[in-house]
Amino acid sequence: MLQLQVELGTRAYPIRIAPGLLERREAFAGLHFPQHVLLVTDTHVGKLYGDRVRRILPGNHEAALIALPPGEQHKTLVSAMRIFNALAEMQASRDALVVALGGGVIGDMAGFAAACWMRGVRCLQIPTTLLAMVDSSVGGKTAVDLPQGKNLVGAFHQPCAVVIDTDLLATLPPRELAAGLAEVVKYGALGDESFFAWVEQHADALIAGDTARLAQAVHRSCAHKARVVVADETEQGERALLNFGHTFGHAIEAEAGYGNLLHGEAVAIGMMLAARLSSELGIAPLLDVARLAAVLERLRLPVAVPAKIAARLDPSALLARMRLDKKNVSGRLRLILWRGIGHAFVAENVDSHHVLDLLTDAVAGDGG
Repeated sequence: MLQLQVELGTRAYPIRIAPGLLERREAFAGLHFPQHVLLVTDTHVGKLYGDRVRRILPGNHEAALIALPPGEQHKTLVSAMRIFNALAEMQASRDALVVALGGGVIGDMAGFAAACWMRGVRCLQIPTTLLAMVDSSVGGKTAVDLPQGKNLVGAFHQPCAVVIDTDLLATLPPRELAAGLAEVVKYGALGDESFFAWVEQHADALIAGDTARLAQAVHRSCAHKARVVVADETEQGERALLNFGHTFGHAIEAEAGYGNLLHGEAVAIGMMLAARLSSELGIAPLLDVARLAAVLERLRLPVAVPAKIAARLDPSALLARMRLDKKNVSGRLRLILWRGIGHAFVAENVDSHHVLDLLTDAVAGDGG
């Protein structure tokens, strides 16, 4: 078992990674399981793993279970209210434990509900998708979406532990696997050129589902995320770099209608747009844009907005969504750009006219 420790003073917690980890006693070592445990999942994951996880969770009482509809379009306050109602029905007290079993949508909603219930109860993250394993389950960002944009209502609420069983990736559809690899690429692109080169070297094995390489990718990605979270828990500085590609990606994902693009696919497109903008501004080499495109294509990820989606997008509407991004300050557009692979930075007060031109090209089909 590989283990990382996220050291946030008295709120330190472990990230445990291994194949078959959910069958091993040490997966939950040191964790307290109270009388009130609520397992939050979606209907798809629940059918695969819900009963199994309920049986293996330690404690004297079987966990209650709520299965929500799958998909980003259901990451809403309405779904969060269903979790609150389930906690109320079981008369969950302040020592209750919420267990998130699923991908990033479930992890975000369960974490948000845990942050709000009685002003904060513990949350255990058991991610089942690659994207959740390498990104959303670690770091304590929790949220739900509004029609106006992604993750606009949320809280920072660190988990009590993250348990990653890489065997769960065996049931992941190929498109979902590729979407998770976008976040793996991101870590190399924003701050570690050697890791980016490692992904280039092993891209074929990763997209083929090689378990050993995927476990390495999960461990290295979590190590990157943990280091940044410890340095900047509430995203006042360095943690913003983890949003490389996300401001563009979130706008496209929301404007296209949740469910038409997977989050990782939108992030891949967003990284390409951020890289192109950096090159057009003369601060990054065009060769690195080409390297990024090449590795994303090998991982079966889009490098431009698909034509069917682009035809429905308005560049001005995309820019308006980007203006609502949480990184912006006093109406000034802040983006994560780069000086090349491994060298991302926060760009202050970016010229919105230049961004609009880039979005217009992307929607017109000139973004490849």
